[in-house]
Amino acid sequence: MLKNIDPILTPALLRELAAMGHGDFIAICDANFPAYAIAGDKPLIHLAGCGTVAVLRAVLSVMPLDTFDGSPVHRMEQVGDPETLADVQKEAIEIVFSKLDPAPEVASLERHAYYARAREAFAIVLTGEARPYGNFLLRKGVVS
Repeated sequence: MLKNIDPILTPALLRELAAMGHGDFIAICDANFPAYAIAGDKPLIHLAGCGTVAVLRAVLSVMPLDTFDGSPVHRMEQVGDPETLADVQKEAIEIVFSKLDPAPEVASLERHAYYARAREAFAIVLTGEARPYGNFLLRKGVVS
């Protein structure tokens, strides 16, 4: 047991977050995401009982976001409606990203571009999020 660590941060997830370097991406994905197919030989952490927003909040409690080279956060665009934010995306921006200092811009990626980027991620976290488009990529920064 550790003090002041969100219990969502399992030993496997903490290990991957600690092993990531500056500029590495981690994919936080909803339950509909083809995580096993996309992960290949990359680490895949399955958090079936956790929603996207809770996982984002837990991960960002210990992982700094990159402040160089554009947006450190990307969301998956809705098919046929790329400008509209899904409910889970709105919630993540309102509850998690807007509370960070500095608050990051949340950029978007078309679905297949998101899949391609997720294949390059350091690790993939498959949540139990049932709402569609609960998919984010986070780029790790440095501790200053």
